[in-house]
Amino acid sequence: MTASITPDDGMPAEIDFSKGVRGKFHHAGATLRMPVYLDDEVQSFLAERARAKGIEVAALVNSLLRKDIELIQAVAK
Repeated sequence: MTASITPDDGMPAEIDFSKGVRGKFHHAGATLRMPVYLDDEVQSFLAERARAKGIEVAALVNSLLRKDIELIQAVAK
């Protein structure tokens, strides 16, 4: 199936935005939380440590990263 292209905007004819609403799903001030993907061995290690401490992996990772930030800032001064 080949889509016909309208010469004015380059969009295929079957894509119709005539009833679209600009900004319909925009939420001012929304925070984007980007996913972080860990290597398998890192994930396993952190999951084991978090389980041993009785905390969530996210809490452990945040704690470790906060310590790294403190070290970086201490050296940068």
